[in-house]
Amino acid sequence: MIQSHFFSNFGVYITYMLRQRLAQKLQQKLSPQQIQLMKLLQIPTANLEQRIEEELEANPALEEGDAIDNVLDELDDEMEERGKDEDVETESLEEYGVEDYFDDEGDYPDYKTSDGYANSGGDSEHTDIPFSVGVTFHEFLLKQLGIKELDDESYLIGSQIIGSIGDDGYLRRELINIVDDLAFAQNITTTEEEVEEMLELVQTFDPPGVGARDLQECLLLQLDRKDSNPLIRKAQVMIKNYFDQFAKKHYSKLENALDLGSDELKSVIDEVLKLNPKPGSSYSESQGSAKVNRYIIPDFTIKNNEGELELLLNMRNAPDLKVSKSFKDMYEGYKASKEKSTDQKNAILFIKQKMDAAKWFIDAIRQRQQTMMLTMRTILDYQINFFLTGDETQLRPMILKDIANETGLDISTVSRVANSKYVQTEFGIYLLKYFFSESMQNEDGDEVSTREIKAILQEVIGAENKKKPLSDQKLMEKLKDKGYIIARRTVAKYREQLNIPVARLRKEL
Repeated sequence: MIQSHFFSNFGVYITYMLRQRLAQKLQQKLSPQQIQLMKLLQIPTANLEQRIEEELEANPALEEGDAIDNVLDELDDEMEERGKDEDVETESLEEYGVEDYFDDEGDYPDYKTSDGYANSGGDSEHTDIPFSVGVTFHEFLLKQLGIKELDDESYLIGSQIIGSIGDDGYLRRELINIVDDLAFAQNITTTEEEVEEMLELVQTFDPPGVGARDLQECLLLQLDRKDSNPLIRKAQVMIKNYFDQFAKKHYSKLENALDLGSDELKSVIDEVLKLNPKPGSSYSESQGSAKVNRYIIPDFTIKNNEGELELLLNMRNAPDLKVSKSFKDMYEGYKASKEKSTDQKNAILFIKQKMDAAKWFIDAIRQRQQTMMLTMRTILDYQINFFLTGDETQLRPMILKDIANETGLDISTVSRVANSKYVQTEFGIYLLKYFFSESMQNEDGDEVSTREIKAILQEVIGAENKKKPLSDQKLMEKLKDKGYIIARRTVAKYREQLNIPVARLRKEL
């Protein structure tokens, strides 16, 4: 009885273990070509040339030069002729899949001969973008350190301090951490006091204020370098003893603490406002060589020809691409060989792989160009009034979905095109993301762009009485009077997005 029950349960268990189910799953996978296109779409024009050079170095089947000149058409004709007489040879070709390159279309058109490039002016001159070179900010500081009479250990401590200073000129690393850095990296045993002493030396370097650990110290270092007079001395006392009141613009408290009238306090504050809160940037602006300047290379240009807008795609500095002719010659050598060794078979597989990669890359560049032109053309049509006038209030509410619906592209594709891309207009250079904004309704029920509201908000704040700046509540009421009904917290959000401080910090004497 027990044995029968055991085998009965065991049979159920075996049946359960062997049960199979058929299920269908729908999965979407991107091909290598699609992934390559997506990556190329994200690259701005400034970095495209570097990406092409990387591909040229990695793939010997890809070359710079003119169009491919119907090389593949010729090979296609030769294959058809030889195929009639050499059935075995044709079968060998099919075995390796090389015949895929000899389709009805013939060659792979150069991506610069497509419509998008034709609209960009065709054979425009290839102009290299100049880059500034010179002494960096940190090298400038090290030069000043080098002319001081220091022993080797002191020089290394000073070098470590300079290396810890940020591009803005501030030293934000704790001295105890610098002591540890010296112990681990330079095998130097020192103390905080010795590092502090060397920091004081670095703080005497140009530009004034360098090596400060906070804004208060930065301002004091700069005031100490100025010629002493009553205003400077008052400013030193204010920054040293009443910095918090100064930062929060509590002018009445400062007047009482410093025993100054409004006009005198204004003169003292004006002296402080002449100082540079970011001393590192002063070297960059004056010398132009603190670091390599960042140049914005626009991806698109919009020209206004007597009311007709012309869209151009920037393809300068990007070389022409073609499939290497030498690979054709290698293929000819393969065809001439009647008996194929293992090495020859491996060679033709290598040729196919590299030709595949070259074709995909050229196609991806061409598709990148076409997708970018399609997207930018749609944005141009959508924001036509802005591109004609340059007036921010003419911007229509526009989100990624609007452009995706118009172009038939996926939202993620539109996002990749808009990311890090710039357009040059007669009113300036704009990031494509600038034209995307949400919508709100005015009192008439019309949809307006949030960027339009921000522009009006800036105008209202710019026209306010700086002695009595408007609070967010007052700003809300001003916008309401202009027909924009938004909540106070929305006003605060837009003000913060515009990097405009609260009313108290906008107050002036």
